[in-house]
Amino acid sequence: MRDFGAGFGYLVQGQKWVGRHGRWFGFGLLPGLVTLILYTGALVGLGYGADDVTAWATPFADDWTSPWLDVFRGTLTALVFAFGLFLAVITFTAVTLLVGQPFYESLSEAVDRSEGGEVPESGLPLWRELWISARDSLRVLLRVAFYGILLFACGFIPVVGQTVVPVIGFCVSGFFLTEELTAVAFQRRGVELKERLGLLRGRRTAVLGFGVPLTLAFLVPFVAVFLMPGAVAGATLMARDLRGETAGDDRDGDAQENDQERGNLSSSSGDQKVHHLPH
Repeated sequence: MRDFGAGFGYLVQGQKWVGRHGRWFGFGLLPGLVTLILYTGALVGLGYGADDVTAWATPFADDWTSPWLDVFRGTLTALVFAFGLFLAVITFTAVTLLVGQPFYESLSEAVDRSEGGEVPESGLPLWRELWISARDSLRVLLRVAFYGILLFACGFIPVVGQTVVPVIGFCVSGFFLTEELTAVAFQRRGVELKERLGLLRGRRTAVLGFGVPLTLAFLVPFVAVFLMPGAVAGATLMARDLRGETAGDDRDGDAQENDQERGNLSSSSGDQKVHHLPH
């Protein structure tokens, strides 16, 4: 449980970080707002059409008598919408990070800078970073889809399907949600997906402590948008921990960041390649 609490602590620290750096909070809201509009429309459409999909997929039940027909198709409709919501929670982060790649990369760099020490850079052009992010997100999505289908099938098991399966579903969602968020910092460090998954599995309890509460919070409308900047900041702090990077003096890091914003960095740090978006 202590490691679970440590993971949750990174989530809290990330929200506090953007709270202290309000400019970055506002900066990180933009991609989430765009993605939220798209996902809201998709989920509303699914809510209206899920019963039609269920009826189309189960023609063999057309002749069933009431109440069995209503119970059967009602349960399937609920499971279809739950499956869609499950995928939405997972893919929301991936799509938001893809849309906001330059925004969140700059935010992650600012977190690294505030912790002191070197600010890692991928050295890749933006189009290459977007390609790698999209490719890795697709790989993660395939894994999520596999677990989603498996859990969807297990949902038909009496009692277990209504108790154990949802808990496992939130754990799976939390793990891969954390993977997507830490990918921003890991990608700048040149850490490939296979290595990232290995690092996360090595601290699985901490990962769940970070990802499960965030997954639950993301179920509340609009909350995901406002938590995303802090989630990226917290995931950067977690990535540093998983990589064994030590934090410097926070005050020195903040002072260096302020100097960076005023264009007065000393020549000793002039060789660092920092490609922030215009503020």
